[in-house]
This record gives sequence, C-alpha cells and structure tokens, in this order.
Amino acid sequence: MLDYCYLVNPYFNRSGIIDEMQAHFRTLVSEYPAGMAVNSALASTCWGIKPEYIIPGNGAAELIKALTENLDGKVGVVRPTFEEYPNRLSAEQVVTFVPQDESFRYGASDMIKFFGANPVETLLLINPDNPSGNFIPLEGVHQLAQWCEERGMRFVLDESFVDFSVGYAHNSFLDNSLMEKYPHMCVLKSISKSYGVPGLRLGILCSADTDLIARMKKQVSIWNINSFAEFFMQIYPKYRTDYQKACDQFIQARADFEVALRKIPFLRVMPSQANYFFLEVLPPYKPKELCAILLKRFNILASACLAKKGIEPDRYMRIAIRNHADNERFIQALKELA
Repeated sequence: MLDYCYLVNPYFNRSGIIDEMQAHFRTLVSEYPAGMAVNSALASTCWGIKPEYIIPGNGAAELIKALTENLDGKVGVVRPTFEEYPNRLSAEQVVTFVPQDESFRYGASDMIKFFGANPVETLLLINPDNPSGNFIPLEGVHQLAQWCEERGMRFVLDESFVDFSVGYAHNSFLDNSLMEKYPHMCVLKSISKSYGVPGLRLGILCSADTDLIARMKKQVSIWNINSFAEFFMQIYPKYRTDYQKACDQFIQARADFEVALRKIPFLRVMPSQANYFFLEVLPPYKPKELCAILLKRFNILASACLAKKGIEPDRYMRIAIRNHADNERFIQALKELA
C-alpha cells in the first residue's frame, strides 16, 4: 500500500543515520534514556538553541498539550488547520479566521486585520499551514511576531513543515537572537515530519520565555524521550549534510509532482511549500468517492479531509508528497480515472 495520508520526509530515512541506529538496537532497547537536562543539551546541539530555551518532547503532540495547558484567554487560529491545537482548548477559547480566498491563501496583514478586530491573548500560526500549504515568508512572520510583542500577546509559531519550503535554510525562527527579540514567541517543530522518523516520537519547543520552558519541563513526564529518540539526537549532527540533501531532493520531487497533478482534469491544485498538496476535487468525483476508488483499485491511501473545520465537507482532499517513483504511481492511477 502507498500511504498518502501520513506526512513525512521521504528521503532522509535513506540516510546512514537509520543504519547506525539499527546497529545499536539491542543496546537502545535495553537501556533507560537520560533525563531532561541531558536531552535538552542534546537538542540544543542539534538545533543551535540555548538549553534553557528548548524542551524536547515525546513528539510535538506532548508539547502542544503542555503548552495549551499554560495558555490563558482566547487563542486565534486560522482554519482549516492542524486540529490538535484547537482540540486541546475549550470551544470558547478558540477564535477562528477562515481566509476568504478560494485557495485558502492569507498573509500577515490578513491575520493582523482579523485579530485586530477580534482580540485574542495568543495567536497561532502554522507555517506552512496544514492542510492548505499556505506559507508566510520570513518578513511576514517578523511582522506578526512584532505585532504580538507590542500587545503582550503570546505568539505560537509551528514550523513543523518549514524545512520543505524553498529557501528553507533562511526561513526558520529557531534562532536564539530572534527568540530574545520576541520573548512572547514560542516555536514548535515536529521532528517526526521533517526528518521522516515518526516512530521515534520527537519534537521540540523553543522560547526565550525561560519561566515557561522551565515550567513545562517540570510538567512533562520523567523520561519523556525514549532511548531511540535520544540516540537520534546524539548522532544527528554527523548527518546534517544528508538532511539538507534530502530536503533539496524533496523540493524537486514536489515541483515535479505539482506539474503532473495540474494535468489531472478533476483536480484543482493549491500551491504548497509543505510536504503535501491540498486539492479541490472536481466533477465527476467527490473526495470520499475518489479516496475509496484509490484504495480499492490501486492500493493507495489518501485523506478526504472530512473532519477538517473551516472547509466545505466532501470537497477537498490532502495528499502527501512521496518520492518520485511513488508519486509517478499515484499519477498513473489518477490518469486511469480521468
């Protein structure tokens, strides 16, 4: 089966880093991991963030839960989005902005206009967004961060997919000086998605708000990082170049996939800087029907986005981007249905 639901890096898991982990399997499975202090230091080395500014988590999901438990007041979100954030909040806390654009595009000025008229205590930006693939360039993120800082608002920036964006090396806010400039900002990153290792359960949250980071480190469970995730952080610096090559390979694969998808007459493809495409399914198909056909006839699993809020039901679907060979198989299936 080809899984076009889960969003991972299709190239980095080919790196020798997986072979090295496999070679140490027996040791890793039989030993306890280190505690928070050691794993914070390892994460600090991997992503260049001060240890007191970073907390590693059992996937981004653990950090999202801990963070939302520390948020007071209303939280602004853009929908459709990754629902794990609003799902952790009460309905009364969530203030929703739905872009009035047929491709769900929006920029910093759109968010500032809406949430200026609909005040919140915390503003969430997933960049690139999930499922729309919308991307706000660095200048726009600075604008949002400054706007929040001037108002004493918490700014939560989820960069789980930013390494798939064109020019990714210069698109991240994982930088000590930037976080010190915007101390109300928190930056989250799912290592599972960017690095193609979801089974490790690893994510990071960074902020110059050291009180928040220290509090969250006490709130998560002891040994929240398993031995495999810890070892990944120990050896990752040796494979940093492999990761950069994998991201470059992915960006090319996405560009080629987009060209092919745009030739399918029953799909409208929305631009994406992430590792997925958001598609409007046109007649004669509906997303639910199309996903069922892909699964039954071609053994391809895709998401019809039926549970996403902020979109018309059974009109859109999201597909992951895999390697060239898999993407070609997906395209051939669609051509047979055209």
